[in-house]
Amino acid sequence: MSGEVEGGSEGRQAMAVDPLAGERVLAFDTETTGISTTRSRIVQFALVGSDVNGEPMHIEHLIDPRCPIPIEASRVHGIYDGDVRGAPLFRDVADELHDAIEGAVLVGHNVRRFDMGMVEAEFMRLGRLPPKPKAVLDTLEAARRLKVGRPHNLGSLCQRHGIKLEKAHTAGADAAASLMLLWRFTVDHAHAFRRSIEDLEHWLIHGEGRRDAQVLGRGLQDLAPLDAEGRIRQDEGRFILAFGRHRSRSLREVAAEDPAYLNWLLSPASGLAPEDVDELRAHLA
Repeated sequence: MSGEVEGGSEGRQAMAVDPLAGERVLAFDTETTGISTTRSRIVQFALVGSDVNGEPMHIEHLIDPRCPIPIEASRVHGIYDGDVRGAPLFRDVADELHDAIEGAVLVGHNVRRFDMGMVEAEFMRLGRLPPKPKAVLDTLEAARRLKVGRPHNLGSLCQRHGIKLEKAHTAGADAAASLMLLWRFTVDHAHAFRRSIEDLEHWLIHGEGRRDAQVLGRGLQDLAPLDAEGRIRQDEGRFILAFGRHRSRSLREVAAEDPAYLNWLLSPASGLAPEDVDELRAHLA
């Protein structure tokens, strides 16, 4: 299934210009069995955008969640148990999803907290590392940062900005709409988007004037890495995550707020070396 968004191809082309020239830019959306990123399962996902060479990309799958889809969820996205009967399992499409997201600039509405949270949980269940996008440009964060009037749900924002959204709450339509919404924001608030991709993502998360240097004392890239890949950084006796949905947060914060994620991080599935895991465990003891 895919949704038609007025001006969709033009929006993808517009998003492929500076500062996103030469980047894989993909809008991402999931439909799920519920709203818990730890307990719910993905029943559909879509990636819509363009590759580094400007070629259009559209990847979309229904997923068998291996559990009944609650009727309340089905009434929202229109996907029922019968629709996913015989559909691939998440593990069957995990490689394709991973390869698309890895290193891409990911766009979406509440994509950082929800959709990528869902993806991370699904990969954790497989005992695999989740994909790591180059940056996440979240249109919900953008609407709040730009102080756009409420409500901030995708449908209302699209209507207010002249974006035609058909088949709302299908992954393809919502992904394409979020890409067009970001493009609309870059047109209407051009001054706010005259930043590098890294600075743009940082502004969306922290706002003006609140840099990594203020939160952590220095930028993440300036902190000494614990592991070979630099996913865990050290800052004056603290360990800071430099990847995933808890990026820029301390290990103790994650331990207090997301124990399931911490358990995965300290397990062999995370890919951390045993000696690094031992050091993290000692820090938390």
